[in-house]
Amino acid sequence: MLLHGASMMYMPPRTRGGGISSASRRRPTGSERRRRVQMRDVEPAVDRDPVEHPQHDRDETEEVVEGVPGGPIDGSILRSFHNHIAAKIWLGEERAPLKLVNHGAKLQLWELDMERSRIYETVQRSGLAPLTSCSHRVASRPMLSAFCERWQPETTTFHLPFGEMTITLDDVASILHIPVTGSMISFSQPLRVDAANALLVELLGTTDVEASRETEQCRSPSVRLLWLREHFSTITDASSDDDIECATRAFLLHLVGCTLFADKSATSVAVVYLELFRDLSKVGSYAWGAACLAYLYRQLTTATRFEVRQLGGYLTLLQTWIYEHFPDMFSSPDLSYTESRPRALRWRPHVIPDTLQLVRERLDRLQISDVCWEPYVDHRAEHPFPEIAWYSGCIKCGQVVEPYHPERVLRQFGYIQTIPPRPFTPPRPDRSILLEQYWERWTDHVLTDQSRGRRCQYSGSGESVAEYMAWYDRISHRIVQPPQMRSGFTTDARSSLPSHAASTRDTVLRATTLSFMRHVISEGREQSHDHLWGALNEAYSILSGSDETSASHSTPSPDTRPFFSPPTFVYPPPALVDPQPPIVPPPPVTVAPPAPFADPSVPASDSTQSTTVYVRSKRTKKT
Repeated sequence: MLLHGASMMYMPPRTRGGGISSASRRRPTGSERRRRVQMRDVEPAVDRDPVEHPQHDRDETEEVVEGVPGGPIDGSILRSFHNHIAAKIWLGEERAPLKLVNHGAKLQLWELDMERSRIYETVQRSGLAPLTSCSHRVASRPMLSAFCERWQPETTTFHLPFGEMTITLDDVASILHIPVTGSMISFSQPLRVDAANALLVELLGTTDVEASRETEQCRSPSVRLLWLREHFSTITDASSDDDIECATRAFLLHLVGCTLFADKSATSVAVVYLELFRDLSKVGSYAWGAACLAYLYRQLTTATRFEVRQLGGYLTLLQTWIYEHFPDMFSSPDLSYTESRPRALRWRPHVIPDTLQLVRERLDRLQISDVCWEPYVDHRAEHPFPEIAWYSGCIKCGQVVEPYHPERVLRQFGYIQTIPPRPFTPPRPDRSILLEQYWERWTDHVLTDQSRGRRCQYSGSGESVAEYMAWYDRISHRIVQPPQMRSGFTTDARSSLPSHAASTRDTVLRATTLSFMRHVISEGREQSHDHLWGALNEAYSILSGSDETSASHSTPSPDTRPFFSPPTFVYPPPALVDPQPPIVPPPPVTVAPPAPFADPSVPASDSTQSTTVYVRSKRTKKT
């Protein structure tokens, strides 16, 4: 029992009747007796009986959860938001972009050529062959980190300024072309190390010594991806049937460890998945897409905690989903793509140049018109819509159970969004039989026509009922970047930042300055002197914290500035006095363009009496 103002005190386990188990009954130590005496006077009156008021019997509809600054006002939906990364950001705390676990490059280290055609044929029948070619080698840390900040575990959806969106089973089927129907991937209990060693010996043909050495090096019931490649990548069609069968299992284990079930170890894969490849003829009967989605949901949920620094799961799925639904913001299409291939191959993955703070602001300004709600219309001829995408229930991957709520994202299916029912809490993983039975009868648990409602009047319009946004504004945290931390904010707002946000403030100042420079440089050399001078002045004002510029010629508010157009510069009076000698103040408009935008090949005008400085090889030369 945890007492207010006290540390955790040992409480022996009790029997069902409330008494102490005889196996765990022992005499308390002297230090425990002293602690009990000290805490007896300060112990609050609490109900000690766990039987009369079990936690799962509480009426959640009557419980009132207090809101947090910046929303949600009504905390009855996002109950754990106080511990969410978005809540920390709103209070001035900052987290660096997440470290991404992406194994796209490792897949190319073990390719199946003509000498391994027997292994390739088995992989083709498994339904996992598309994973060998559609994995992205590059993942954008700022973009994926910004979307993680908008993931809400209770609803398993991204909370954006205009409503909720999520990755659906339709997205998985279209992006990856792997099966989303079939048997649920379920394990009765976590695998112990000794059981993992026995499984390696039985299914991969290793010795007890090799298996024990490998799991001991991983310090878990796992094996390294490198170990799998070193021991089985050299097996060809000329090898024995047993060796080919073991190599096929090792390849499939390596494949799912690099893609669907990439964990945060970044180097290994859990041996428990090897059980799925015991009978190679049944590998294609599993719902790999549903398991992949459940696993990614859990990784996103874990990444919403402030102390987490990594993101696992199949990031190609997440990144492609962003490209598909926000094509004008982040994507770079591959013009050679054909609709017969997985949608993951439609895009050229790249790292966006913006910082996490700037991507966060772009998402804060998102509007309904910026979203492609139905991106797979042209893909339906080759890959029809899977009806199981309407399934409403739980999806599972081993011990991971996550809720799946298509009723919260009706706009992604072309329907008008209504106020959804309260999200349900998934059952415990040990109730696997009930979950599997529920999943096997998924046709009985799809949304009815009445639950789906009406289709949007125009395809891809993203319509919602009139009362939806008022409800959503109460229960969600729509804006992640706090106003005082936005780029281009005023000096007064900057000075009002808390002291613990100094590092974040410096990051935002640098990012804002670079954004001004990037817009100017991208327009090339053919620009007016006034425009160049204005950009330098904006950068100078931000870095120096100068409030010489009045509100009439400050940078436009982030809420009114267009997304993709360069910032509008309005210039202050020519005389700008710099209180800091090391920084050269911006020159008047009448002088030659300041370096670094000046062209050294063009001599300065004889009529100009000012000094122009050219920078070459870290040295200055005055002319």
